[in-house]
Amino acid sequence: MINIQRIHHIAIIASDYEYSKHFYTEILGLEIILETYRADRDSYKLDLRVNGGGQIELFSFPKPPLRPSYPEAAGLRHLAFEVDDIAQAKSLLEDQQIAVEEIRTDEITGKRFTFLADPDGLPIELYER
Repeated sequence: MINIQRIHHIAIIASDYEYSKHFYTEILGLEIILETYRADRDSYKLDLRVNGGGQIELFSFPKPPLRPSYPEAAGLRHLAFEVDDIAQAKSLLEDQQIAVEEIRTDEITGKRFTFLADPDGLPIELYER
């Protein structure tokens, strides 16, 4: 059996690299570790640190095909980030003109959460600590 320790990274391909870079760094506040341009692929790779552990790898590729991303479709359902104060996070995002769903309460854990979408429609959940 493999002894998995933690999630190392999640890879995302952006249709608009610069806008997605702005979204993940300036709006969500992830820290840039390293940005690399790969000339042979005409592609950027941006490594982002998630506070508390793990990374997001944000890629650009010329004309990536669109992938439907509905919460109930097979495959990756959504990304979830933990926050200290869900109401404050929602307010800060809305101040940046980011559409955020109403805050709900998880019926199993009693914790509050909400959803928003990244620039390519990838569902992102914010879950209160």
